[in-house]
Amino acid sequence: MFVSLIFIALLTIVGLSLTYLFAGDEPLLWRVAVGNVVGLTVFGLIVFLAACFFGFTETTVLLALFVSLLPLTLLGKKDLRVRVLIDWQAAKKNLKGADFGKLLRFAYYVFFFALFWFFFDRAMIEKPEGIFTGASQNLGDLPFHLGAIFSFTEGNNFPPENPSYAFAKFSYPFIADLITASFVKFGAAVRDAMLVQNVLLASSLLVVLERFVFKLTGNRFAGKLAPALLFFSGGLGFLWFLKDFWESGKGFFDFLTNLTRDYTIGEKFRWGNSLVTLFVTQRSLLLGMPLTLIVLQKLWEIFTTETQRHREEINRDGQDRQYKKSFSIFHFPFSIFLVGLLAGTLPLVHVHSLVVLFVVSAFLLFFSLNRWREWIAFALGTAIVAVPELIWAMSGSATRLTEFVDWHFGWDKRDANFFAFWSRNLGLFIPLLIAGIFLFFLPQRHEEGEEKRRKGVEEKEKTAQKSLFLLVSFSPLLAFYLPFAFLFVVANAVKLAPWEWDNIKVLIYWFVGSLPFVALVLARLWEKDLAFKLIAAACFAVLIFAGALDVWRVASGQINYGVFGKDAVKIAEQIKLNTAPNALFLNAPTYNSAVVLSGRRSLMRYIGHLSSYGIDYGERENELKRIYAGDAMGRIFLNKYRIEYVLISPEETNSLTVNEEFFQKFPVVAEAGEYKVYKIK
Repeated sequence: MFVSLIFIALLTIVGLSLTYLFAGDEPLLWRVAVGNVVGLTVFGLIVFLAACFFGFTETTVLLALFVSLLPLTLLGKKDLRVRVLIDWQAAKKNLKGADFGKLLRFAYYVFFFALFWFFFDRAMIEKPEGIFTGASQNLGDLPFHLGAIFSFTEGNNFPPENPSYAFAKFSYPFIADLITASFVKFGAAVRDAMLVQNVLLASSLLVVLERFVFKLTGNRFAGKLAPALLFFSGGLGFLWFLKDFWESGKGFFDFLTNLTRDYTIGEKFRWGNSLVTLFVTQRSLLLGMPLTLIVLQKLWEIFTTETQRHREEINRDGQDRQYKKSFSIFHFPFSIFLVGLLAGTLPLVHVHSLVVLFVVSAFLLFFSLNRWREWIAFALGTAIVAVPELIWAMSGSATRLTEFVDWHFGWDKRDANFFAFWSRNLGLFIPLLIAGIFLFFLPQRHEEGEEKRRKGVEEKEKTAQKSLFLLVSFSPLLAFYLPFAFLFVVANAVKLAPWEWDNIKVLIYWFVGSLPFVALVLARLWEKDLAFKLIAAACFAVLIFAGALDVWRVASGQINYGVFGKDAVKIAEQIKLNTAPNALFLNAPTYNSAVVLSGRRSLMRYIGHLSSYGIDYGERENELKRIYAGDAMGRIFLNKYRIEYVLISPEETNSLTVNEEFFQKFPVVAEAGEYKVYKIK
């Protein structure tokens, strides 16, 4: 764990220094959170490039770390050091003098940090009996990520080949797992490396989302509410919880500490709490979402600021100062270009996030053509990094892109009524979203006097003459929201992945884009009298109740699903000792094959993963079955794929017809309990 913390601390400082090149007046806490995300992303990309040329060794990781630390030379600039010092002094000033408000803010961050720690601590559990997971939706995803990590650390899998489907490019966004592998390469335990990385990325997402919502709404309380609405997202499942409690006959605490099912995901509910179904299972999103929000916040600045060459004057500690445009050459918007470079890393970080950014950028460009210089700089920066990554990922990939787009109404509603489905899955979220949008059409008397309102109307009329639509002049936030609304419509009309549920990777961004409106409604209600405060509290409780139950079920340790038994762990260790790093194995196409822990390649693994990536595995699966059956074609197929080792274990005997006599003529190179590895070549 110490190794992971040292790496992340160094990379966070690097990322923090880079924030001064593209972000003006931001608090130090935001810079630390963004620094963590940016530093890890830059490091991961450099490790990938270095390992492709020199292999994945400790020396390669050190080289990548050294290159990643080069931006620290920016601190040699006096003006940058002054800005860092000013932010540091401001942070210390905010910590001085304990009052109730400061204690609440401190407790807010401590609560979420503790929550993330206890929650992600259950992602992977190591016991003498084997490897377990305490997250209800992580049973198949944990082995997938372990397979990716160990393929780097044990298999030296560079350039990355799909460890689950041999001979094909590893087109899954793997940077998050590669970062973990880099920590493991230097001695960190894989469980500890994942835990530290997950907790700190989730904490960064908390801070980045809070700031994003504040920037869009101007309401600090709305910014505080938004992360809670995301991390405890859910629908009306709490009603089923109350029904189950009533029918159980148990005491409330006894029932609460022995929950038997989730209340946001299952047969009746498909949305799923974000922590339970997304952030613990899809580690790439945990890195991709805060990175995307950083970019979106910059796009918001482009959209709402008349020019990027002249920054507003910032008043801090009674002294006026104006941020200079660092490295501004011939009025080229270099900060926007840098953010574009960050966005360009998304094909290897989280490709659905790149799709979301493309849609949002297209809409905003249409609404703000007068800022073409900034948009060109952003597009140029994105293309420089993203295009080579996309070309690399698509060449040699077994993924069929035709499997990713098809008409499919209602997302994953199945036979349910469309409106009832969304009401059940999100509860009050959509009604409050509509109320929040409507709120922007109402006068805000508590904020504006009559004279100020009159001047505001005149300014809007002038702006309307320059805008393409009255909507833009009336409320930039409403115009900014349009692409997110468009994503919701598309995700409910078109299947964007072979498995329709995977549309959640786009829908979650609609949810995040909607949070400013929902959070602002709750904040405005809370600002009024006691009756409205009670309404706001009730609405907030309804929004998070079901999600909080599912998060509690994981964090409190109520789930223990076995993933790998002790014999699987033992045979994996023997495989690492007795086979070459790039050896090719034949194993059952299950999610928890022991080969996963060895870092060796498999002819094919879990068909659920392969189908969700659009891979046509049918022919290979049939040939795999015939090899295990030991029929006349078995030897031909062994030679066809140049299989070096065959694993026979309970996973094979329980899911396939296995002719062990066929393999007994081959030598056994590893054995543990019911696990045997036969050497074919």
